[in-house]
Formats: sequence, C-alpha cells, structure tokens
Amino acid sequence: MAEQRQRALSTSGQALYEILAVEKGATYDEIKKSYRKLALKYHPDKNPDNPEAAERFKEINNAHATLTDTSKRNIYDKYGSLGLYVAEQFGEENVNTYFMLSSWWAKGLFAVCGLLTGCCLCCCFCCCFNCCCGKCKPKAPQGEEQEFCVSPEDLEEQIKNDMERDGEAPIVLQPTGATEKTQLIGDGHRSYHT
Repeated sequence: MAEQRQRALSTSGQALYEILAVEKGATYDEIKKSYRKLALKYHPDKNPDNPEAAERFKEINNAHATLTDTSKRNIYDKYGSLGLYVAEQFGEENVNTYFMLSSWWAKGLFAVCGLLTGCCLCCCFCCCFNCCCGKCKPKAPQGEEQEFCVSPEDLEEQIKNDMERDGEAPIVLQPTGATEKTQLIGDGHRSYHT
C-alpha cells in the first residue's frame, strides 16, 4: 500500500499521459480522442463482469479531467502528481511557494538565518521569561491601576448582590409581548470591572 501511494505521488508527471496512451506534449484534441477511445473500451456497461475494467475506467476519467484542465495540467507537468496533491491541500496558487519553501536551499537558508540571528533562542527566552517564570514580565508604570482578572463566578455574584441591594430581581424570562421596539430601561447604569 505504501509503495502504491509513493508511486501515486511521483514528481515525474508521466503516469496520466501513459494512462491515456498519449505523449507528454499532446494537444487537447489528441487527449480527447484517446480518452473517448479508451472510455468506450473500458466502460463498465460494456464490461459488467470485469472489475478491473471499472477501475481502469476511473483512472481514465481522472487522467482526462486533469489533463484537460489547463491549470492542473501545468501543475502536473511541472511537479507531477505530488503537485496535484499539494494543490488540493493548499490551493493551486500556492503550489509554487510550497515547492520553493520545501527545497533544500530554502531550508538551509532558514537554518543559517536562525543561527546567525539567534531568532529561535530569542523566541524561546521571551516565552519562558515572560510567561513561565514571570520574573522578566514588564511592570505597570507608577501611578496606574493594575489590571486584574475576575472569575465569572465572582462577577456573577457581584451582579446578583447589586440587584438584591437595589431591590430588583434579575430578568430571567423574556416578556411575552416583546417586539423589536421593546426596550428595557433601567434607573441607573452599573459598571462592572473585569
């Protein structure tokens, strides 16, 4: 199975042409003519007792669909079936970028730049000292109020206490005669800090 998958994702760009029995530089009309001939020969209706013919018919249809689509054919000619797989995953417009970034020289360039600039160490140190240890975390300027987090349970309790103190009960049901123009107007505006 792994050998078949490896063969299916080749970079040569020859297999689909071989399936349709045409040369790599074949024109659209040559591909169409060969497709019709092979599709009639291997059609499942003409070969009802032959499962291999049905499988071959699927391969012929797939090859025809790929080779008659101009953008897919260009990708296939340049990168093979691996290029078609990449186009399915990342989009046809990103195939060239994918293969450029996965080349040996691009990987080497990223590694050299990372080592020369110390970027990987910088990111690691920033993350560790800011988040994990917290010792290097920047302090709030003098005189400014520090932000703090309130748990949802505490905020809910604060709202409930304010409502009880004001003699109001929280609204738990929607009014039955409510329309889009219905507005709930309160006496005062409360502010809750989070």
